Amino acid sequence: MIDRETTTMNLASKGSLTAAQRALTETFQGLGFGRIEGLIIRNGQPVLDPRPRIVRAVKIKGRNGPRKESRLADFQLKAELVEFFGHLTSIGNGVIELIEVRDGLPCHFMIPEEAIGA
Repeated sequence: MIDRETTTMNLASKGSLTAAQRALTETFQGLGFGRIEGLIIRNGQPVLDPRPRIVRAVKIKGRNGPRKESRLADFQLKAELVEFFGHLTSIGNGVIELIEVRDGLPCHFMIPEEAIGA
């Protein structure tokens, strides 16, 4: 089993992410607000092929563009991303049914009960 605490401590910047984690981070940032449905997790890493369903929320009189960090090659990771990737490590293998994204960051997600601690 992979140690989530050790993994999360090693994630400090976008440059420290795996290619799959970087791609998902960029998906979050590009989405801005909305949800991602049916994300496959394999060996603690997000799988984007096949592509999960992405549903964009459009805010009336709000900011709907990508996060400013999306234009940067590297940046310090927000705590939400570090914690999220730590959870993926703990899950190991499974499917995240729904990830809610707010302001380009994962804010909560739903997984089947049997995936917890798997």
